[in-house]
Amino acid sequence: MNIRARMAEKTGNLRSTSDIQAEEVQRPAQTPKTGPGMAGALAAANMRIQELEAAGAQSELPLHEIVPNPWQPRRVFDPAKLSELAESIREVGLVEPIIVRRVQAAYQLVAGERRLRAHQMLEKPTIRALVVECSDQDMAVLALVENVNREDLADYEIGQSLRRSEAEFPNRKRMAEALGMSRAGLYRFLSFDALPDFVRNDLNLNPRLLGGNAAQDLVATLKKHGDAGISATKELWPFVVAGKMDQGKIAAAVSTMVSTQRSTNATSTERRIEKLFSGRQHAGSITKDSHSFTVKIKSGVLSDAQEAQIRELMNQLFNDEVG
Repeated sequence: MNIRARMAEKTGNLRSTSDIQAEEVQRPAQTPKTGPGMAGALAAANMRIQELEAAGAQSELPLHEIVPNPWQPRRVFDPAKLSELAESIREVGLVEPIIVRRVQAAYQLVAGERRLRAHQMLEKPTIRALVVECSDQDMAVLALVENVNREDLADYEIGQSLRRSEAEFPNRKRMAEALGMSRAGLYRFLSFDALPDFVRNDLNLNPRLLGGNAAQDLVATLKKHGDAGISATKELWPFVVAGKMDQGKIAAAVSTMVSTQRSTNATSTERRIEKLFSGRQHAGSITKDSHSFTVKIKSGVLSDAQEAQIRELMNQLFNDEVG
């Protein structure tokens, strides 16, 4: 099944763009209009793919001349499924060519990364390819529209692809409309960029460690708590990586840890009072807090000689400190 057929299959159960636009006309004038949605985006992408295929030319290309698609959202490829595909290609050959475009002295992959990787596993020197003329915006939109709607992609992978494609759109509002996404949904995917580097490094290895909602909650928590939140995340994040903490609970756990630490610190700086006695008689107190150290002695408790000793001691302490 070629790309055009797969895209048609994806859009088969979706309403047409004309139907959606007709609904917009029937709505009251005060109702805000929305973009055509994913159905319209997929339909437009399908038409563009047909144009590319019709104008493309097939060729047998050396694998070493093909460079990756910079807008490819997928970070992790299932080795077992790649092996199955490689075995199928070994037995019956490549059913559908990959699609590439010419970029300077090389060919840049437009579609067919799994097929290319399977050929690399088989150590085949060449691969059948369809060479097309394709702009950067075409590359970005086709990659995003085809992949954003796929359930097997992690939110982090989609977010990284969206970030790489952002330059192809005049603004995020237009980007959301082109992809049939709400702006809230777009910002949720883009929230991964605000995570600390140590979290993103682990997501590069395992994109499914954190979903979009959990990432957005964690980012909001870090903005609220600042450096204390980052320190708490460093302590708690390894539990998420190890599977010992649900990803949806880390934001709340960070807030709890920060609050507990602040409460502990506040308790440690509370005022401490030590009472003084002369025999059984309450003679005074020593009070210490974060701002002062105070000694209070009741009148009549000390003799003149004892008072003179205390004054001499205080003078010695401060004179020694000055010296």
